[in-house]
Amino acid sequence: MTVRAAWLLPLGQTRQDTRTAPVGTMAPEDEMTSRAGVIAGGRPFTATGVGAMQVQIGVGRALVQGTAAQGAYPVAVTAPETLTVADGDAQYGRIDTVVLRVLDGLYDTSEQTLAAVEIIQGERSDTPTAPTLPPACLALWDIAVPAGTSAGVGGINWATALTDRRRYTASYGGIIPRGGPASYPGAYDGQYRDTGTGLERWSAAAAAWQPYPADTGWLDLPLPTGYTRFSSNAYPFQIRKTGTQVHLRGRIVRTAGLIPADGQPLPGLTLPQTYWPTQSPTSYAEVSFGCEVSATSPAGTVRGEISGRGKITAAFQRPSSSWLAFGCSWWTD
Repeated sequence: MTVRAAWLLPLGQTRQDTRTAPVGTMAPEDEMTSRAGVIAGGRPFTATGVGAMQVQIGVGRALVQGTAAQGAYPVAVTAPETLTVADGDAQYGRIDTVVLRVLDGLYDTSEQTLAAVEIIQGERSDTPTAPTLPPACLALWDIAVPAGTSAGVGGINWATALTDRRRYTASYGGIIPRGGPASYPGAYDGQYRDTGTGLERWSAAAAAWQPYPADTGWLDLPLPTGYTRFSSNAYPFQIRKTGTQVHLRGRIVRTAGLIPADGQPLPGLTLPQTYWPTQSPTSYAEVSFGCEVSATSPAGTVRGEISGRGKITAAFQRPSSSWLAFGCSWWTD
């Protein structure tokens, strides 16, 4: 027995069934159902063409959700399963789906009690789509079966025929791994998922996944009268907040004269309050700016400050530069 399910058999569940199946409280979808999906780790349920019309599905573990009344079935495939794809239609192509399926005669008409890896055959069509799956099925792979496909004419091109349908799940409170459609909603405030490049947190109030930490992305800061962008080759004057960290970039020119000296802030230029270093007007974040230090040293750096009221100050001893280059960060907590 290589496809094992826990809490399915009315009698005869073995200790090995219980040990290998992912028994536990999994990520919820609502009050009474769990998020069906593959358990990440290694390369679960890989698909490999092993013959002209045969595909092998590797080992893995998953949770298959039935109806709310049925509950969820923990399933483990402990040895690779080889499946045979039916020949293609003479005229039209179709898409078949490889699934992990639970049959439970107490809730369906199968009169069987088992878990299996099988192929659900799609309808032949000039524009084929994946089949609608019966209850208690977890899609793993789609297989494109072109018209006229059979072993006698070379079979399926496995390099192009497979589409990954695996979605993933995790235990309650765990981070949902990336995989499958990204449009599914979260189930509770504070649920997390991996996007492949970072994390997102579900906000019930916004009914949306949001980057975590919260990230504004790069936003253009308007330049008041008396300032302009240094050149089209330089970054525009932009700001970004990631969590409690603020990043400022760009290169600006003061057209109304040189950058003030003796600790005087840039006239007329104040950052929006959400980016201020702290709530104290007397504190500041210490950073560095690029500038023109002198006529003989046209490019250098100078100590700078971002005040607790969003003022930008360059610590020149005397006015020597008409421009400042920003590439600095500070925290708001």
